[in-house]
Amino acid sequence: MPEKQPEGFIRFVRRDAAEHYLSVALLSFAVSVSLTRLFLSLTGYPQIGGGELHFAHALWGGLLLFAAALLPLIIANRWVYTATALLGGIGIGLFIDEVGKFITQRNDYFYPAAAPIIYTFFLLTILLFLNMRRFADTNPHAELHRALGQIQELLVRSLKPQERRLLESRLDRIVTDSTSKRHVDLAHTLLKFVEEDALSSSPTPSRSRPWTSRLARKSIVHLVSEEPLRISLIVGISAIGLLTLKNPIQVLLAEWLPPVVDNFLQNLYAGRQIDAATAPLWFGIRLALELVVGNLLLVSAGLLVVRRTRQGAALAYVALLLSLTTVNLLLFYFEQFSTTITTLIQFILFLGIVYYQRRLSKR
Repeated sequence: MPEKQPEGFIRFVRRDAAEHYLSVALLSFAVSVSLTRLFLSLTGYPQIGGGELHFAHALWGGLLLFAAALLPLIIANRWVYTATALLGGIGIGLFIDEVGKFITQRNDYFYPAAAPIIYTFFLLTILLFLNMRRFADTNPHAELHRALGQIQELLVRSLKPQERRLLESRLDRIVTDSTSKRHVDLAHTLLKFVEEDALSSSPTPSRSRPWTSRLARKSIVHLVSEEPLRISLIVGISAIGLLTLKNPIQVLLAEWLPPVVDNFLQNLYAGRQIDAATAPLWFGIRLALELVVGNLLLVSAGLLVVRRTRQGAALAYVALLLSLTTVNLLLFYFEQFSTTITTLIQFILFLGIVYYQRRLSKR
C-alpha cells in the first residue's frame, strides 16, 4: 500500500524566492513595453519585412515566451528561474503591446483602450506580487520542498552563512514537526550532508569593502532615514499633486489663464493623446477624480510639513492608491503612454510612503 500522505499535506508549494522572480518579470515587462513604444515613436513606427510580410514584435515576444517555457524543462540549475522570469517578462511585454491589433477588426495598434488594458494587466500582476507572502506555508511538507531546492543549489556552489542557517532551520523544523518517518529520516540525512559540507568548505577570508561602497551605503542609509525621507516625500507628493491638478485647472480656469501658463500646462505631456470629445462622460469622471486626488495629495504634503506625520502618510497612501488603481486607468486612455513616467514616479512615492509608515509604526 502506498504510504499515507503526511498530515497537513498541500498540493501547491510556493517556490523559494518567488517574490524575486516575479519582480524580475514585472520590471522586464514594464521596461519592454515602455522602450518598445518609445523606440517606435522616435523612429516613425518602422516595419520589419517587405511586400506581404510584416514581422510584428508580438512574434518576437512569442519566441521569447516559448524560450522561457523551454528553459526550465531542459536546465535544472536554479539560475534558470531568473532567466525565465527575464525572458518571460520581455516576451509578454512585446506581445501585449500589440493588444490593440488583437481586439479590433481593423488591427488598430493605436486603439485608445489598448493602453488601459496593458496597465490593468500590469496592476493585476502587481497585486499578485504584493500578496505573495500570504501564500507562504511553513508546513513540514512545504519546507521539505524548499529545502531540497536549496540542496540543489548547494551542489553547484557553497551557500552563504545566512542561506546555510535557513536551510538548517528548515531541516530542524521538518525533524521536529513532520508526522512522516520517511521525511524525518531524509531531513536527518540532509542535515548531516549540510554539516559535512560546511566542515569541508574552506572559509573565505573577509575583505573590507572599498571606500566607494561604504560611502554609497552611508548615503543610502542617510537618504532613507526618517527626516530626509519625510522631506523627499513632501517634495514628491507636492509635485505630483500639482501635476494631477493640471487638467482640472485647464478646464475650470480656462477663461482666466494667461496664454503663457496655458501653453506651459499643455506642453507638460508629450506624445499621442485622445480627444476628450470622444468620451465626454469618462473625461468628466477623470477630471473629478483628478481634482479629488490632487487636493488630497496637497493636504497630505501639508500635514507632513507640520509634522502630523501619521495622518499625512495615511492620507498620501489613500490618494496614491486611488490614483494608481483608478485615475491612471483613465489617464492611460486619454494620454496613452505619455503618462508612463508620471505613473513610475507615483509607484516610487507609494513605496516610499509604505516604507515611511513602517518606520513610524516601529518607532
